[in-house]
Formats: sequence, C-alpha cells, structure tokens
Amino acid sequence: MDALNQTYLMWAVGLGGLSAMSLPLGSAMGLQMGSRPAVISVMAAFGAGALISALSIELVAPTVFALGHRAGELQHGNAHANFIALVIGAATGGILFIMLDYLVNSFGGFLRKTSCSIAYLTARRRKQEMQLLEQLTAFPLIENLPTEHINSLVSMVKPVKYAKGEIIAKIGSPCEELIFLKSGTVNITLDTGATAELGKGEVTGIVTLLLDKPYAVDITAKSEIDGLLLTKRDFDRLRALSTEFDHAVHDLSAKRLEAVKELLVGRDNQRIEWIRQAGHALKTGAEIPDALELREAREEHKGAPLAIWMGILLDGIPESFVIGAGLLVVLQGKAQSLETLGFTDVIPYTLIAGLFLSNFPEALASSANMRMVGWSKQRVFLLWFSLMVITAAGAGAGFVLAETLNHTWLIFAEGLAAGAMLTMIAAAMIPEAVHMGRANLVGLSTLAGFIAAISFKLLE
Repeated sequence: MDALNQTYLMWAVGLGGLSAMSLPLGSAMGLQMGSRPAVISVMAAFGAGALISALSIELVAPTVFALGHRAGELQHGNAHANFIALVIGAATGGILFIMLDYLVNSFGGFLRKTSCSIAYLTARRRKQEMQLLEQLTAFPLIENLPTEHINSLVSMVKPVKYAKGEIIAKIGSPCEELIFLKSGTVNITLDTGATAELGKGEVTGIVTLLLDKPYAVDITAKSEIDGLLLTKRDFDRLRALSTEFDHAVHDLSAKRLEAVKELLVGRDNQRIEWIRQAGHALKTGAEIPDALELREAREEHKGAPLAIWMGILLDGIPESFVIGAGLLVVLQGKAQSLETLGFTDVIPYTLIAGLFLSNFPEALASSANMRMVGWSKQRVFLLWFSLMVITAAGAGAGFVLAETLNHTWLIFAEGLAAGAMLTMIAAAMIPEAVHMGRANLVGLSTLAGFIAAISFKLLE
C-alpha cells in the first residue's frame, strides 16, 4: 500500500472514530446523570430521524438518482444493475440483521438497550399469552366471554399449583379468588360430610365468589393441581364488562347449587331453603360496571455479558462498513483532484452527523439499562469505548474491502449495510421512542433529527 492509500486508510479510521465518539460520551452522561424516559424518547427519535436522513442521502439517493442519467456520468457501471444490487442488498441486510439480532437476543443480548428489551419481552409475553389462551379455551365458561375481552382475561389470570392433600379452602374462610383447574381433581366437602369432585375444565369458588359469602365447603386437592387463579376484583370486572360472561356465571352457579341441593335432599331443609334464596339472588342481583385497568409487569433478566457485547457490536458493524466504503466513493468521485484533497474535503458530513447523533441516545439509554442489571460503571463505559475503537478499525477495514470490489458489488454492500441499519431503526429506535414518550413529540423529534442531519450538506 503506497503512502497516499495509507493516508486514505487513516482518514477512514478517523471518520469511524469520529462517528462513534458519541458512544462513550452518551454512556458517560447516562452513567453520571441517569436517564428519564421522556428524554430518551426525544433523543432516540431525533437520532432515528438523523440516521434516516444520512442513509437516504448518502447511500440510497446517488444510486436512485443515477437511473435518470446516462450510465457512467454520475456512477460507474450500469445504473440499472447498480440499482438492482442496492435493492437486493438492502433486503438481504434487513433479513440478516433480524436473524442475527434474534440469535443474540436469545442469549441475553436484548439487555444491551431499552428498545431491544422492550421488543424481546413483548414477543416473549405474547408467546406466553398465546399459550395461556390455548389453556383457557378448555373451560366452557370462557367460551361465553367476547373476544374483545380475551386480552384482559389473559392479563388477569396467574398460574397456581397445589400439592396432593393441600387444603385450598375451609368452611367459613373468605373467598378471594376463582381457580380454573387445568389438571388434577379437588374434593368438595360439606359440613354434613357429603362430598363431590371437580376436575379438569372445572372452576372452583364460583358460587361463593358470586354471592360474596364465606366458603360453605372445604376444598382439598385430591391430586396435584395445576390451575389458573383469577382474583375476585378481576372476576367482578369481567362480569361488568360482558353481559354474556355474567349470564354464563349465573347459569353455572345455579347448576352448582342444584348439585349441592341433591346432596342434601332429606337431610337439611334449612340449608335447602338457603340455597333456594341464593338461587333467587343470583337471578336478581346487579353489579356496577367498572373499567379495566391495564396491567404491566416488568421482569428483571440477567443475560450473558458476551451476548450483550456481541449485540452492540452487531449494531455497529454496518455503520463501520458504510463509513469506509463511503469514503472510497467520495474519493472516486473526486479522482481528478486527489493530490490536493484534505481530510475535511472528503468528510461525508451528513452521514457522519447522522451516525453521531443516533449513537449518542443509544449509548445513553443503554448504559442506564445495563446499570439496572448490576453492571459496574467502569465495565459499561469500557464496553462502549471498545465499540468506538472497533467502529474506527471497522471503517478502515471497510475501506480496504471496498477497494477490492467492483462498483456494482460495492453498491450491493452499501445496500446491505443500509438495509440492516434501516431495519434497526424501525425495529428498535422508533418503537423505543414511542414507548417512552408522546407520539406527537416523537414525530417532531424525528423530523428535527432529519432536518439537522440534512443541514450538514451545507458544509460539503
């Protein structure tokens, strides 16, 4: 490599370091001052807008613009072939990013930043909810709940287990929950000694809960019980929301009362009279409707540090190549004046500004997130600092690699990187901003970032 090429290589390394300098800066601020959700939202949206602007102008626009001109006038090679290479590269980059991101997240890498945590836990929660929904469909009572209230029910029920012989309820104790029996059998025992059983697909406590009375029976696990628990508060809310569900509850309760009545025939006329009155109350009782409250549960996870580091590296690899390859494109466009070019003459200001502005909020928010899972401040800062160094080195490697490719393959590689980064923006940065802030403010912040990055074109 001659002296001139060595100089260009160092320029590529310098540009990479410059674009990633905001990583340790953002990390230091996040570790020192913490981060409020509203601030993260605005900054993430601003960074997303800046990055969209940089990728659109620096990577996509030249190839698209060349379609309207004769090949070779603005770009090397065939303009249509270059455009097709860009499109295929972008699609491949997006798919590749999703696959690698999923792999890294499955080993705990989702903890590297808030947006990844939100996406991973949301997907995990959705999978758990679908499994829970399949279990709930085994209960005839649930079939009477309208589909628009199914999500509410899924968020309300909690898993519960009882060992064989364990007492679930005693006569005279308050009834605070309904139990859906997924597996196992329970014994129902009256104070007279009469017994009955409930098994898979049945519900315990429904009459007692509906009447808001203490238990009139003992309930004992005849075998190991695996069930789902619904509190009285949530049970009453579902009844208030759905007339169909409320009617089904009353019908099932009436059937239970009839079953108990058969056990007591000829034994306890007074108790039979109570059952008759209770049945009448079920038919005439009224409940005040109540709105459902959204329940959000946040779980703490501790992932593998290596997976977290690999995830951050995954986010940085595309931008490293883009910087190095972008410098080569600039040099090729100014081939006539290479001898007189200075470093400031080849800086792709919009691209560097977009990357710089997007990296800062990512490091700020992620550093605070890593502290929450127990990482030391020194460890977190060194992780982001190492990524700045790797980005700088990667930009140099991207410059060297780009030199070995013909122009169409270079466009494909740029499309690959652009597709990966645009997918990351849509899958992580924007959802994080919306989740933590107000939608209108996110929109304005994204616009501000876009305008800020595009304004750097005035320096070129």
